[in-house]
Amino acid sequence: MTPAERRQMMLAGPIVPTILALATPNVLNVAMQSLVSIADGYFIGQLGVIDLAALALVFPTQMTLGMMSAGAMGGGISSSVARALGSGNKAGAEAAAAHALAIAIGMAALFGLVFVGFGRQIYGALGGSGAALDRAEAFATILFSGCVAHWVANSMASVLRGTGDMKTPGLALVVTAAIQIPLTGALTLGWFGLPAFGIRGPAIAAVIAFALAALWMLSKLTGEKAALRLRWPVDGFRWRAFRDILKVGLIACLVVILTNGTVLVVTGLIGREGDAAIAGYGIGSRLEYMLIPISFGIGAALTALVGTNIGAKQYARAQRMAWTGALMAGAVAATIGAIVAIWPDLWLGLFTTNPGALASGRHYLSIVGPAYGFFGLAMALYFASQGTGEMIWPVGANITRITIAGGGSLLALDHFGWGVSGLYACVALGIVAFSAVLAFSTTRRAWTG
Repeated sequence: MTPAERRQMMLAGPIVPTILALATPNVLNVAMQSLVSIADGYFIGQLGVIDLAALALVFPTQMTLGMMSAGAMGGGISSSVARALGSGNKAGAEAAAAHALAIAIGMAALFGLVFVGFGRQIYGALGGSGAALDRAEAFATILFSGCVAHWVANSMASVLRGTGDMKTPGLALVVTAAIQIPLTGALTLGWFGLPAFGIRGPAIAAVIAFALAALWMLSKLTGEKAALRLRWPVDGFRWRAFRDILKVGLIACLVVILTNGTVLVVTGLIGREGDAAIAGYGIGSRLEYMLIPISFGIGAALTALVGTNIGAKQYARAQRMAWTGALMAGAVAATIGAIVAIWPDLWLGLFTTNPGALASGRHYLSIVGPAYGFFGLAMALYFASQGTGEMIWPVGANITRITIAGGGSLLALDHFGWGVSGLYACVALGIVAFSAVLAFSTTRRAWTG
Protein backbone atom coordinates (compact mmCIF):
# COMPACT_ATOMS: atom_id res chain seq x y z
CA MET A 1 0.00 0.00 0.00
CA THR A 2 1.38 3.42 -0.97
CA PRO A 3 1.56 6.28 1.56
CA ALA A 4 -1.28 8.06 -0.28
CA GLU A 5 -3.46 4.95 -0.10
CA ARG A 6 -2.74 4.53 3.62
CA ARG A 7 -3.68 8.15 4.28
CA GLN A 8 -6.94 7.77 2.36
CA MET A 9 -7.78 4.62 4.32
CA MET A 10 -7.09 6.39 7.61
CA LEU A 11 -9.28 9.36 6.65
CA ALA A 12 -12.15 7.61 4.88
CA GLY A 13 -11.91 3.81 5.24
CA PRO A 14 -14.41 1.74 7.25
CA ILE A 15 -13.56 2.07 10.93
CA VAL A 16 -13.32 -1.52 12.19
CA PRO A 17 -11.40 -2.92 9.18
CA THR A 18 -9.07 0.08 9.25
CA ILE A 19 -8.29 -0.38 12.95
CA LEU A 20 -7.75 -4.11 12.45
CA ALA A 21 -5.51 -3.57 9.41
CA LEU A 22 -3.27 -1.12 11.28
CA ALA A 23 -3.39 -2.90 14.64
CA THR A 24 -2.58 -6.43 13.45
CA PRO A 25 1.22 -5.90 13.05
CA ASN A 26 1.30 -4.19 16.45
CA VAL A 27 -0.66 -7.02 18.07
CA LEU A 28 1.79 -9.58 16.66
CA ASN A 29 4.67 -7.48 17.97
CA VAL A 30 3.00 -7.24 21.37
CA ALA A 31 2.46 -11.01 21.44
CA MET A 32 6.17 -11.55 20.84
CA GLN A 33 7.17 -8.95 23.43
CA SER A 34 4.84 -10.67 25.90
CA LEU A 35 6.60 -13.96 25.18
CA VAL A 36 9.91 -12.19 25.84
CA SER A 37 8.63 -11.04 29.23
CA ILE A 38 7.38 -14.53 30.06
CA ALA A 39 10.69 -16.03 28.92
CA ASP A 40 12.65 -13.63 31.15
CA GLY A 41 10.61 -14.72 34.15
CA TYR A 42 10.83 -18.41 33.21
CA PHE A 43 14.60 -18.47 32.73
CA ILE A 44 15.22 -16.40 35.86
CA GLY A 45 12.85 -18.70 37.74
CA GLN A 46 15.29 -21.55 37.07
CA LEU A 47 17.85 -19.66 39.16
CA GLY A 48 15.69 -19.47 42.30
CA VAL A 49 13.38 -17.24 44.31
CA ILE A 50 16.09 -14.66 45.15
CA ASP A 51 16.68 -14.01 41.46
CA LEU A 52 12.90 -13.77 40.89
CA ALA A 53 12.72 -11.20 43.68
CA ALA A 54 15.56 -9.27 42.02
CA LEU A 55 13.71 -9.35 38.70
CA ALA A 56 10.53 -8.11 40.43
CA LEU A 57 12.49 -5.19 41.89
CA VAL A 58 13.81 -4.13 38.47
CA PHE A 59 10.65 -4.91 36.51
CA PRO A 60 8.82 -1.60 37.17
CA THR A 61 11.81 0.41 35.93
CA GLN A 62 12.34 -1.98 33.01
CA MET A 63 8.72 -1.48 31.99
CA THR A 64 9.16 2.27 32.45
CA LEU A 65 11.86 2.14 29.77
CA GLY A 66 9.56 0.36 27.33
CA MET A 67 6.48 2.40 28.21
CA MET A 68 8.24 5.75 27.87
CA SER A 69 10.22 4.98 24.72
CA ALA A 70 7.39 3.23 22.85
CA GLY A 71 4.12 4.40 24.36
CA ALA A 72 4.78 7.80 25.96
CA MET A 73 7.44 9.68 24.03
CA GLY A 74 6.74 7.30 21.17
CA GLY A 75 3.12 8.41 21.24
CA GLY A 76 4.21 12.05 21.11
CA ILE A 77 6.35 11.25 18.07
CA SER A 78 3.56 9.35 16.28
CA SER A 79 1.09 12.09 17.11
CA SER A 80 3.35 14.83 15.74
CA VAL A 81 4.06 12.92 12.51
CA ALA A 82 0.39 11.92 12.04
CA ARG A 83 -0.99 15.42 12.64
CA ALA A 84 1.54 16.92 10.22
CA LEU A 85 0.71 14.39 7.51
CA GLY A 86 -3.02 14.72 8.20
CA SER A 87 -2.78 18.42 7.44
CA GLY A 88 -0.67 17.77 4.32
CA ASN A 89 2.63 19.01 5.80
CA LYS A 90 5.24 16.38 4.80
CA ALA A 91 8.18 18.68 5.61
CA GLY A 92 6.84 19.05 9.15
CA ALA A 93 6.60 15.28 9.46
CA GLU A 94 10.22 14.84 8.33
CA ALA A 95 11.33 17.49 10.81
CA ALA A 96 9.49 15.58 13.53
CA ALA A 97 11.42 12.43 12.63
CA ALA A 98 14.80 14.16 12.97
CA HIS A 99 13.85 15.81 16.25
CA ALA A 100 12.55 12.44 17.51
CA LEU A 101 15.99 10.87 17.05
CA ALA A 102 17.63 13.70 18.99
CA ILE A 103 15.10 13.28 21.82
CA ALA A 104 15.73 9.52 21.89
CA ILE A 105 19.47 9.97 22.39
CA GLY A 106 18.92 12.53 25.14
CA MET A 107 16.39 10.36 26.97
CA ALA A 108 18.71 7.34 26.81
CA ALA A 109 21.43 9.38 28.48
CA LEU A 110 19.00 10.46 31.21
CA PHE A 111 17.87 6.88 31.87
CA GLY A 112 21.47 5.73 32.12
CA LEU A 113 22.28 8.48 34.59
CA VAL A 114 19.30 7.72 36.84
CA PHE A 115 19.10 3.92 36.80
CA VAL A 116 22.82 3.13 36.60
CA GLY A 117 24.01 5.97 38.79
CA PHE A 118 21.30 5.56 41.45
CA GLY A 119 20.00 2.05 40.78
CA ARG A 120 21.07 0.55 44.10
CA GLN A 121 19.37 3.32 46.06
CA ILE A 122 16.18 2.99 43.98
CA TYR A 123 15.89 -0.79 44.34
CA GLY A 124 16.83 -0.62 47.98
CA ALA A 125 13.99 1.86 48.55
CA LEU A 126 11.62 -0.68 46.97
CA GLY A 127 12.44 -3.17 49.69
CA GLY A 128 15.41 -4.94 48.11
CA SER A 129 18.23 -6.11 50.35
CA GLY A 130 21.08 -8.57 50.44
CA ALA A 131 21.60 -10.84 47.45
CA ALA A 132 18.31 -9.79 45.80
CA LEU A 133 19.46 -6.16 45.77
CA ASP A 134 22.91 -7.08 44.44
CA ARG A 135 21.40 -9.01 41.55
CA ALA A 136 18.84 -6.32 40.79
CA GLU A 137 21.65 -3.80 40.50
CA ALA A 138 23.65 -6.11 38.20
CA PHE A 139 20.66 -6.56 35.85
CA ALA A 140 19.83 -2.85 35.77
CA THR A 141 23.40 -1.72 35.15
CA ILE A 142 23.62 -3.66 31.88
CA LEU A 143 20.09 -2.89 30.71
CA PHE A 144 20.23 0.86 31.25
CA SER A 145 23.82 1.28 30.11
CA GLY A 146 22.67 0.04 26.70
CA CYS A 147 19.18 1.54 26.65
CA VAL A 148 19.99 3.86 23.73
CA ALA A 149 19.12 0.79 21.63
CA HIS A 150 15.60 0.70 23.09
CA TRP A 151 15.11 4.44 22.70
CA VAL A 152 16.25 4.64 19.08
CA ALA A 153 14.38 1.48 18.01
CA ASN A 154 11.09 2.51 19.61
CA SER A 155 11.34 6.15 18.53
CA MET A 156 11.99 5.30 14.90
CA ALA A 157 9.20 2.71 15.05
CA SER A 158 6.92 5.51 16.27
CA VAL A 159 7.90 7.69 13.31
CA LEU A 160 6.89 4.90 10.95
CA ARG A 161 3.64 4.28 12.82
CA GLY A 162 2.80 7.96 12.57
CA THR A 163 2.81 7.58 8.78
CA GLY A 164 0.39 4.66 9.05
CA ASP A 165 3.13 2.10 8.33
CA MET A 166 2.60 -0.44 11.08
CA LYS A 167 4.05 -3.35 9.09
CA THR A 168 7.72 -2.30 9.04
CA PRO A 169 8.19 -1.73 12.79
CA GLY A 170 5.96 -4.70 13.56
CA LEU A 171 8.08 -7.04 11.45
CA ALA A 172 11.37 -5.66 12.78
CA LEU A 173 10.36 -6.02 16.42
CA VAL A 174 8.78 -9.46 15.94
CA VAL A 175 11.90 -10.85 14.28
CA THR A 176 14.29 -9.39 16.84
CA ALA A 177 12.08 -10.63 19.71
CA ALA A 178 12.21 -14.12 18.19
CA ILE A 179 15.99 -13.84 18.37
CA GLN A 180 15.91 -12.43 21.90
CA ILE A 181 14.03 -15.34 23.52
CA PRO A 182 16.54 -18.16 22.83
CA LEU A 183 19.40 -15.71 23.29
CA THR A 184 18.07 -14.94 26.78
CA GLY A 185 18.01 -18.64 27.68
CA ALA A 186 21.49 -19.15 26.28
CA LEU A 187 23.04 -16.20 28.12
CA THR A 188 21.18 -16.85 31.38
CA LEU A 189 21.69 -20.62 31.69
CA GLY A 190 24.78 -21.13 29.51
CA TRP A 191 23.36 -22.96 26.51
CA PHE A 192 25.39 -23.81 23.41
CA GLY A 193 28.65 -23.44 25.29
CA LEU A 194 28.04 -19.74 26.01
CA PRO A 195 28.86 -18.27 29.43
CA ALA A 196 26.06 -18.53 32.01
CA PHE A 197 25.61 -14.88 32.99
CA GLY A 198 22.73 -15.60 35.35
CA ILE A 199 20.45 -12.66 35.94
CA ARG A 200 22.58 -10.50 33.64
CA GLY A 201 21.63 -12.73 30.68
CA PRO A 202 18.18 -11.23 29.91
CA ALA A 203 19.61 -7.69 30.06
CA ILE A 204 22.41 -8.50 27.60
CA ALA A 205 19.97 -10.22 25.24
CA ALA A 206 17.58 -7.24 25.35
CA VAL A 207 20.29 -4.74 24.43
CA ILE A 208 21.46 -6.90 21.51
CA ALA A 209 17.91 -7.44 20.18
CA PHE A 210 16.93 -3.77 20.34
CA ALA A 211 20.20 -2.70 18.74
CA LEU A 212 19.34 -4.93 15.77
CA ALA A 213 15.83 -3.45 15.63
CA ALA A 214 17.21 0.10 15.78
CA LEU A 215 19.52 -0.54 12.82
CA TRP A 216 16.62 -2.09 10.89
CA MET A 217 14.36 0.94 11.45
CA LEU A 218 17.07 3.48 10.68
CA SER A 219 17.78 1.73 7.38
CA LYS A 220 14.10 2.00 6.41
CA LEU A 221 14.01 5.73 7.16
CA THR A 222 17.27 6.70 5.47
CA GLY A 223 17.00 4.71 2.23
CA GLU A 224 16.25 6.29 -1.14
CA LYS A 225 12.79 4.67 -1.26
CA ALA A 226 11.74 5.86 2.20
CA ALA A 227 8.24 7.38 2.21
CA LEU A 228 9.39 9.70 4.99
CA ARG A 229 13.11 10.53 5.03
CA LEU A 230 15.16 10.83 8.19
CA ARG A 231 17.69 13.58 7.52
CA TRP A 232 19.15 16.73 8.98
CA PRO A 233 16.34 19.33 9.18
CA VAL A 234 16.46 21.90 6.37
CA ASP A 235 16.18 24.76 8.87
CA GLY A 236 18.20 23.02 11.59
CA PHE A 237 16.78 21.87 14.89
CA ARG A 238 14.00 24.14 16.12
CA TRP A 239 12.29 24.43 19.47
CA ARG A 240 8.88 24.45 17.76
CA ALA A 241 9.40 20.91 16.43
CA PHE A 242 10.72 19.70 19.78
CA ARG A 243 7.74 21.28 21.54
CA ASP A 244 5.21 19.60 19.25
CA ILE A 245 6.56 16.20 20.31
CA LEU A 246 7.30 17.05 23.93
CA LYS A 247 3.91 18.62 24.69
CA VAL A 248 2.51 15.11 24.33
CA GLY A 249 5.60 13.00 25.04
CA LEU A 250 6.78 14.64 28.26
CA ILE A 251 3.31 14.71 29.75
CA ALA A 252 2.84 11.09 28.69
CA CYS A 253 6.12 10.27 30.47
CA LEU A 254 4.62 11.86 33.58
CA VAL A 255 1.64 9.54 33.11
CA VAL A 256 4.05 6.58 33.01
CA ILE A 257 5.68 7.77 36.23
CA LEU A 258 2.27 8.01 37.87
CA THR A 259 1.28 4.58 36.55
CA ASN A 260 4.48 3.02 37.84
CA GLY A 261 4.18 4.98 41.04
CA THR A 262 1.18 2.86 41.96
CA VAL A 263 3.13 -0.37 41.50
CA LEU A 264 6.16 1.04 43.30
CA VAL A 265 4.09 2.02 46.33
CA VAL A 266 2.43 -1.39 46.48
CA THR A 267 5.77 -3.16 45.94
CA GLY A 268 7.24 -1.23 48.86
CA LEU A 269 4.31 -2.16 51.08
CA ILE A 270 4.40 -5.83 50.07
CA GLY A 271 8.13 -5.76 50.79
CA ARG A 272 7.25 -5.86 54.48
CA GLU A 273 6.21 -9.50 53.99
CA GLY A 274 9.57 -10.76 52.62
CA ASP A 275 11.12 -12.01 49.37
CA ALA A 276 8.47 -14.64 48.62
CA ALA A 277 5.67 -12.09 48.89
CA ILE A 278 7.55 -9.64 46.64
CA ALA A 279 8.17 -12.41 44.10
CA GLY A 280 4.49 -13.46 44.08
CA TYR A 281 3.20 -9.92 43.76
CA GLY A 282 5.83 -9.21 41.10
CA ILE A 283 4.63 -12.16 39.01
CA GLY A 284 1.00 -11.12 39.44
CA SER A 285 1.56 -7.45 38.65
CA ARG A 286 3.72 -8.47 35.67
CA LEU A 287 0.47 -9.50 33.97
CA GLU A 288 -1.02 -6.04 34.61
CA TYR A 289 2.06 -4.51 33.02
CA MET A 290 1.62 -6.82 30.06
CA LEU A 291 -1.90 -5.49 29.52
CA ILE A 292 -0.28 -2.17 28.65
CA PRO A 293 1.52 -3.49 25.56
CA ILE A 294 -1.58 -5.53 24.67
CA SER A 295 -3.59 -2.29 24.71
CA PHE A 296 -0.71 -0.65 22.85
CA GLY A 297 -1.23 -3.14 20.02
CA ILE A 298 -4.51 -1.37 19.26
CA GLY A 299 -3.56 1.93 20.91
CA ALA A 300 -0.58 2.66 18.62
CA ALA A 301 -2.94 2.40 15.66
CA LEU A 302 -5.40 4.69 17.45
CA THR A 303 -2.70 7.32 18.05
CA ALA A 304 -1.97 7.48 14.32
CA LEU A 305 -5.62 7.28 13.29
CA VAL A 306 -6.83 9.91 15.75
CA GLY A 307 -3.87 12.20 14.99
CA THR A 308 -4.40 11.98 11.24
CA ASN A 309 -8.13 12.69 11.55
CA ILE A 310 -7.62 15.49 14.06
CA GLY A 311 -5.07 17.02 11.66
CA ALA A 312 -7.71 16.82 8.91
CA LYS A 313 -10.32 18.28 11.34
CA GLN A 314 -12.46 15.12 11.21
CA TYR A 315 -13.26 15.18 14.93
CA ALA A 316 -16.34 12.94 14.97
CA ARG A 317 -14.50 10.21 13.06
CA ALA A 318 -11.54 10.46 15.43
CA GLN A 319 -13.87 9.99 18.41
CA ARG A 320 -15.64 6.98 16.86
CA MET A 321 -12.30 5.35 16.09
CA ALA A 322 -11.08 5.87 19.65
CA TRP A 323 -14.13 4.25 21.23
CA THR A 324 -14.24 1.37 18.77
CA GLY A 325 -10.61 0.51 19.44
CA ALA A 326 -10.99 1.00 23.20
CA LEU A 327 -13.89 -1.45 23.38
CA MET A 328 -11.80 -3.99 21.46
CA ALA A 329 -8.89 -3.63 23.88
CA GLY A 330 -11.21 -3.71 26.90
CA ALA A 331 -12.81 -6.96 25.74
CA VAL A 332 -9.42 -8.66 25.36
CA ALA A 333 -8.20 -7.45 28.76
CA ALA A 334 -11.47 -8.47 30.46
CA THR A 335 -11.13 -11.99 29.08
CA ILE A 336 -7.56 -12.27 30.38
CA GLY A 337 -8.60 -10.90 33.77
CA ALA A 338 -11.46 -13.38 34.14
CA ILE A 339 -9.22 -16.32 33.26
CA VAL A 340 -6.45 -15.48 35.74
CA ALA A 341 -8.92 -14.62 38.49
CA ILE A 342 -10.44 -18.10 38.20
CA TRP A 343 -7.30 -20.07 37.33
CA PRO A 344 -4.36 -17.97 38.60
CA ASP A 345 -1.88 -20.82 38.43
CA LEU A 346 -2.12 -20.82 34.62
CA TRP A 347 -0.03 -17.66 34.89
CA LEU A 348 1.80 -18.00 38.18
CA GLY A 349 2.90 -21.56 37.48
CA LEU A 350 4.95 -20.36 34.52
CA PHE A 351 7.40 -18.70 36.88
CA THR A 352 7.58 -20.43 40.23
CA THR A 353 6.57 -23.37 42.42
CA ASN A 354 7.45 -21.57 45.66
CA PRO A 355 4.37 -21.90 47.96
CA GLY A 356 4.72 -18.42 49.44
CA ALA A 357 5.10 -16.73 46.06
CA LEU A 358 2.13 -18.68 44.66
CA ALA A 359 -0.11 -17.73 47.58
CA SER A 360 0.76 -14.04 47.21
CA GLY A 361 0.17 -14.07 43.45
CA ARG A 362 -3.17 -15.91 43.74
CA HIS A 363 -4.44 -13.39 46.28
CA TYR A 364 -3.52 -10.48 44.01
CA LEU A 365 -5.08 -11.90 40.82
CA SER A 366 -8.32 -12.97 42.53
CA ILE A 367 -9.03 -9.36 43.53
CA VAL A 368 -7.43 -7.26 40.77
CA GLY A 369 -7.98 -9.59 37.79
CA PRO A 370 -11.72 -8.78 37.47
CA ALA A 371 -10.84 -5.08 36.93
CA TYR A 372 -8.53 -5.74 33.97
CA GLY A 373 -11.26 -5.00 31.39
CA PHE A 374 -11.44 -1.43 32.66
CA PHE A 375 -7.67 -1.21 32.48
CA GLY A 376 -7.58 -2.29 28.81
CA LEU A 377 -10.31 0.22 27.93
CA ALA A 378 -8.52 3.03 29.74
CA MET A 379 -5.11 2.35 28.21
CA ALA A 380 -6.53 2.30 24.67
CA LEU A 381 -8.27 5.64 25.30
CA TYR A 382 -5.01 6.96 26.72
CA PHE A 383 -3.11 6.10 23.53
CA ALA A 384 -5.93 7.55 21.43
CA SER A 385 -5.75 10.76 23.47
CA GLN A 386 -2.12 11.19 22.42
CA GLY A 387 -3.37 11.64 18.86
CA THR A 388 -5.30 14.76 19.88
CA GLY A 389 -2.11 16.48 21.08
CA GLU A 390 -3.75 17.25 24.45
CA MET A 391 -2.83 15.32 27.59
CA ILE A 392 -4.48 17.12 30.52
CA TRP A 393 -7.22 14.55 31.03
CA PRO A 394 -4.95 11.50 30.85
CA VAL A 395 -2.79 13.08 33.56
CA GLY A 396 -5.88 13.76 35.67
CA ALA A 397 -7.03 10.17 35.21
CA ASN A 398 -3.69 8.81 36.38
CA ILE A 399 -3.57 11.15 39.38
CA THR A 400 -7.00 9.84 40.33
CA ARG A 401 -5.79 6.28 39.98
CA ILE A 402 -2.61 6.67 42.05
CA THR A 403 -4.49 8.61 44.73
CA ILE A 404 -7.02 5.82 45.17
CA ALA A 405 -4.63 2.91 44.67
CA GLY A 406 -1.56 4.31 46.45
CA GLY A 407 -3.19 6.47 49.12
CA GLY A 408 -5.99 3.98 49.69
CA SER A 409 -3.49 1.14 50.10
CA LEU A 410 -1.61 3.04 52.79
CA LEU A 411 -4.85 3.74 54.64
CA ALA A 412 -5.99 0.13 54.23
CA LEU A 413 -2.82 -1.21 55.86
CA ASP A 414 -1.82 1.43 58.37
CA HIS A 415 -5.12 3.04 59.42
CA PHE A 416 -8.09 0.72 58.84
CA GLY A 417 -6.24 -2.56 59.32
CA TRP A 418 -7.80 -4.18 56.24
CA GLY A 419 -4.58 -6.01 55.42
CA VAL A 420 -3.36 -7.06 52.00
CA SER A 421 -6.92 -7.75 50.80
CA GLY A 422 -7.83 -4.11 51.37
CA LEU A 423 -4.65 -3.01 49.62
CA TYR A 424 -5.50 -5.04 46.50
CA ALA A 425 -9.11 -3.81 46.56
CA CYS A 426 -7.83 -0.23 46.41
CA VAL A 427 -5.62 -1.14 43.43
CA ALA A 428 -8.71 -2.50 41.62
CA LEU A 429 -10.83 0.54 42.50
CA GLY A 430 -8.10 2.83 41.19
CA ILE A 431 -8.21 1.04 37.82
CA VAL A 432 -11.99 1.53 37.55
CA ALA A 433 -11.68 5.25 38.36
CA PHE A 434 -8.86 5.60 35.82
CA SER A 435 -11.15 4.21 33.13
CA ALA A 436 -14.11 6.43 34.11
CA VAL A 437 -12.13 9.68 33.90
CA LEU A 438 -10.64 8.83 30.49
CA ALA A 439 -14.07 7.86 29.17
CA PHE A 440 -15.43 11.26 30.25
CA SER A 441 -12.47 13.03 28.60
CA THR A 442 -13.62 12.01 25.11
CA THR A 443 -16.51 14.48 25.45
CA ARG A 444 -14.13 17.43 25.95
CA ARG A 445 -12.97 20.09 23.46
CA ALA A 446 -9.83 18.33 22.19
CA TRP A 447 -12.12 15.65 20.77
CA THR A 448 -14.91 17.88 19.48
CA GLY A 449 -13.01 20.79 17.95
